[in-house]
Amino acid sequence: MIMKKEKELILDSHKLEWHGDRVKAWLDGERIAPITMDVALTRICNYNCSYCFGKLQENVQTTLSKDAVFSFLDDAAEIGVKAVSLISDGESTCSPFVYDAITRGKSNGLDMALGTNGALLKLDKLKKMLPALTYLRFNISAGEPERYKEIHGCKEGDFEKVQKVIRKCTRIKKQNDLETTIGLQMVLLPDFLDQVMPLAKLGKELGVDYLVIKHCSDSPERELGIDYEKYLEKDLTQTLKQAEAESTSDYLVKAKWSKILDGSERIYDRCYGPQFIMQFSGSGLVAPCGMLFNNKYKRYHIGNIAEQSFKEIWQGEKYWEVMNFIASNKFDIKKTCATLCLQHKVNEYLWKLKQGEIELREPEGAPPQHVNFI
Repeated sequence: MIMKKEKELILDSHKLEWHGDRVKAWLDGERIAPITMDVALTRICNYNCSYCFGKLQENVQTTLSKDAVFSFLDDAAEIGVKAVSLISDGESTCSPFVYDAITRGKSNGLDMALGTNGALLKLDKLKKMLPALTYLRFNISAGEPERYKEIHGCKEGDFEKVQKVIRKCTRIKKQNDLETTIGLQMVLLPDFLDQVMPLAKLGKELGVDYLVIKHCSDSPERELGIDYEKYLEKDLTQTLKQAEAESTSDYLVKAKWSKILDGSERIYDRCYGPQFIMQFSGSGLVAPCGMLFNNKYKRYHIGNIAEQSFKEIWQGEKYWEVMNFIASNKFDIKKTCATLCLQHKVNEYLWKLKQGEIELREPEGAPPQHVNFI
């Protein structure tokens, strides 16, 4: 049985159609605020995942203070950002004020989300944290303890610890009838195929709302060594379909087919997406996207929230100079950028709008879940 909810849970597309006013303003040449911001509170991580893109994002280290993060959250709400996801290039639960940041953002009217390996989440903090989150996503790429330790580069016992945290979260959600979505995300490398079914079954047993299975991004230089042709092999696609068959009325298993089947190709020649969904590093570095965090891309570095308010950065000419440059024909997106990035689906949609292949129109049906996380 396929999962049915009052509001659709979109895991393999984008939600820009429900933000037509912001898209129209952009088409008219206005300077818009991002709808979603994907950020981290630190670059530190307690895991050493074998597929980690964060290792390719090294930049000047700055420790983010609580004041700097709170100032950002205040600015984001003031200028019109709608949602903030604590994901980006670090494990935000390594920050001592991650819980305070979530509640501060929520009190400002922002939709807040957290992506985490979960090992450092404190059980006594979950009851207060969960109602402030639109979604909580556990990054987990294995369903068996030994493979989990191998893939995530973590300590013995972390697999069991994370399961305990997830069970506590799903129990709190049920007991308090929370709207917070609790999900799992598997970053799938072809070599992890043996873990797809164990994880699909584990997710159902843990009582989460969904498991999403996604491809792995790689740098233009292919530093992670991912062979995208292997995603197209028959045994992989059949296993993903088998995993999706584990879906029930309360549990959705979904592969991100559009990206998995796209391989490393793009249909667009311009990068428009960061104006709608942009990122900053756990060092505080503001750049259009995570791909450009690395120090070798300094020409695209806009500012740092540890040194200047985000509102000032957003209003500054440097911000718009960089955004306009990467959206121009002077920026070779196909040679410079990582494969199938965070902004990929948004870029596809905006490219088709610009090319006149589609028109801006009111979407049909009710807004989906997590509508502000585009």
